[in-house]
Amino acid sequence: MDGEGLVVLGSVTLPGVGRSVGCARAFVRDFLAGLPDRDDVVMAVSETVANAVTHTASGLEGGLVTVTVAAGSGTVRLEVTDDGAWGTRPYVKDDPGAETGRGMRIVQGLAARWGYRADGTRTVVWAEFPAPDGWVRGRDAVSGPG
Repeated sequence: MDGEGLVVLGSVTLPGVGRSVGCARAFVRDFLAGLPDRDDVVMAVSETVANAVTHTASGLEGGLVTVTVAAGSGTVRLEVTDDGAWGTRPYVKDDPGAETGRGMRIVQGLAARWGYRADGTRTVVWAEFPAPDGWVRGRDAVSGPG
């Protein structure tokens, strides 16, 4: 985890298949119960996991996608780790009217900030969202959803 002062609340590794998008949404939705604007994080995980399955080695046979949720002072951080995309990295397409490529534009619009980092051949896409300090302090790293 590259964000300073963040504590991992939970993580799940899923197969790199289309149905994992819904599983990732359910994981985040349940895990972030009570978080204002939780739907923004749910939408972001949907877009980033769909991108991982569609545009990276995660979508190949045996591929995996890992979703991690962390929190710190006033922040919830979503990380989606894919199996790598042969040296290409995520970006926001220049054409907002394009029929494809809107996923990272959506994430950019919802998150306070976003980016990516290499982890060996894998890529970690992260997005941060505001969270009330009271909500963050009320969570604990091993409690899980609910």
